[in-house]
Amino acid sequence: MRELVRRIDAATPPGRDRALDAVRAWGILGVVLGHWLVTALVADGGTLHGASPLQHQPRLVPLSWIFQTLALFFLVSGQVAATGYARARERGTSYRQWMGARTARLARPVAVLLVVWGVAASAMAAGGVDAQTLRTLLDLVLSPLWFLLVLTGLTAATPLVARLHPLWPLLVVALVDLVRFALGGPAWPGWLTVAAGWLVPYCLGAARARGRLSGRATGWTLLIGGAATTVALVLWAGYPASMVGVPGAAVSNLNPPTLAAVAFGAAQCGAALLLLGPLRRALRRPAVWAAVALPNLRAMTVFLWHQTAMMAVTLLGLLAAGPLPGLHTAPDGAAWVLARLLWLPVFALALLGCWAVFRSYELRGALRGLRLRRL
Repeated sequence: MRELVRRIDAATPPGRDRALDAVRAWGILGVVLGHWLVTALVADGGTLHGASPLQHQPRLVPLSWIFQTLALFFLVSGQVAATGYARARERGTSYRQWMGARTARLARPVAVLLVVWGVAASAMAAGGVDAQTLRTLLDLVLSPLWFLLVLTGLTAATPLVARLHPLWPLLVVALVDLVRFALGGPAWPGWLTVAAGWLVPYCLGAARARGRLSGRATGWTLLIGGAATTVALVLWAGYPASMVGVPGAAVSNLNPPTLAAVAFGAAQCGAALLLLGPLRRALRRPAVWAAVALPNLRAMTVFLWHQTAMMAVTLLGLLAAGPLPGLHTAPDGAAWVLARLLWLPVFALALLGCWAVFRSYELRGALRGLRLRRL
């Protein structure tokens, strides 16, 4: 283990910003843990259907404030993409080559996921699995892919948006919400915020790549301003307190993103910017850096397969022992929460198995020599 830690530290380029990797790692970890904690598969007469503890236990809403971390991932992605494109231009690499390489890094692991689940879904349908259960499982697998579609779109637009001030997409979100909620307009303009909402942290990252918005004053402004705006919108403008969708709720802050979700994401980005200095100091320790670097080498594999890991444990548990607390029961009480916490290590082991099987399809060969430059 010490030798692995030493190799990782030695292979890391001196100028690499390790703190950005830590922020990205927490962004992915937050999504994984959030899904595992707020997604339940309830067994009902041989059928599995989805449910959320947030629907039955509103006091758990603060969990969504901790684990809704997508803004952090878009912040880092914006900075990495803008920096990478600028360097590619300096090397004489064309936009088509640059974008093709980045798209391939996402497309290969996604294609493997779709093929595996295409075969699995066909086998389950042929084996008599009911349509409702199959729809529930496929929805859990496919729904996170919207994130990759948005990320790919924003990455493709990097040459156009790299110099765009984050206030412009923020104004688009505010205008759309004004039309939808204050003026009673149609719901469809809300889908404009799928791009505009996540463009705000992406542009923040791109601005940092140009040396803008990098001071601590920016971090405090984002943190305080974003947090105050979020609180005001929830308390006095009727926005939901949950930062993730809740089944049955009239409005979701995330689907599509509302002004409250964007303000909350800005506060998260501000906190992350303020923590970059302490993180850099902590990550000088080789063991701490290794704990961050290794997950980042296969972050997309973790993201793509974490729902499959949870579903595999759920299905195997149902077949082996019948309905189990925290796994197949309704998430309507404290007992479910305690039981679900005990299942998290089992989900993690299942995800480790998926990671071991499918990791080679992401950044093929990246572990060879621990070439961290490709992160």
